[in-house]
Formats: sequence, structure tokens, C-alpha cells
Amino acid sequence: MPLVYAELHRLARRYMSHERADHTLQTSELINEAYLRLVDAGRVNWHDRAHFLAVSAQAMRRVLVEHARARGSQRRGAGVQNLPLDAAVNAHALESPDLVKLDGALTALAGEYPRRSQVIELRYFGGLSVEETAAVLGFSQASVLRDWRLARIWLFRAMSGESTHAG
Repeated sequence: MPLVYAELHRLARRYMSHERADHTLQTSELINEAYLRLVDAGRVNWHDRAHFLAVSAQAMRRVLVEHARARGSQRRGAGVQNLPLDAAVNAHALESPDLVKLDGALTALAGEYPRRSQVIELRYFGGLSVEETAAVLGFSQASVLRDWRLARIWLFRAMSGESTHAG
């Protein structure tokens, strides 16, 4: 349990570092909610640490998106914040992404390019390295890097309203 909590805490800190300073969800609340979702998922056959991190990252992403949607529905009429996902800039440098908009773009990406969507989720949200991502997905590191680059370009276009059909 201490090892699981330590991994969840590391992921939660990573997620919360991308949120605005006045975010109403605390790191401990994110950890607790993600843990409950992991426990409620039933008996998962964890393959390795990377698999655990991937599933945990997805659970935390869902918690934050639901929180953002709930907060947005309380502030009807508030302006939507754009996500500055510049393909030339490392995605880790983002300070305050609009998670609802990003979630929609990732869902659309998953519909067209499921593997690229998995790479974004594992690398950006899960904090996995290229090597760990390649191991989880069973692809070469070169394929992961290519998917990472193409997915970031696709998301930039989707978030800025450009056509995403080139790909």
C-alpha cells in the first residue's frame, strides 16, 4: 500500500502542477478519488509498474475532467480558456490546460489514431518515459517518438480549430 500511495501521490502532484493555483481540488482529494476508482475497478491483473501508472493516470485524468466539467457548469457563461499546445514546445511546459477541451480533443484523437492517443496519455498524463511507453504499448521507441510528435501536432490543430485530417 505505501508503494501504491507513493506512485499515486507522484502522479497527482504532476497533474496538479498543470492546474491553476486557485484550483478547488486538492492533491489528496485527487489521490483518494483515483484510488477509489482503481479499487472499484475490481481485480485488475497488473502487468508491471508502467501498466499501473497508465491506468492510474487515466483514472486521475477522468477525476480532473469531471471536476472541471462540474465547475464549468456552475459558472455558466464563463469564457473557455484555450490550451496553448504548440507543437514546437514540449507538452510538459503547459501551465494551465483546459482539461475539458483537451479531453474532447484526446477523445477525437483516440477515434482516429488510438495508439497516438495512448502515447499522449502515457507520456503526458502518466509521466512515463519513451522507454516505459514503448514497453507498455509493445512498440519500438522510434514508433513512440513518431506517435508523440504526430499526436502533439494533431492536438495543436484540434485545439486551435485547424483541420486535423493530415496525419
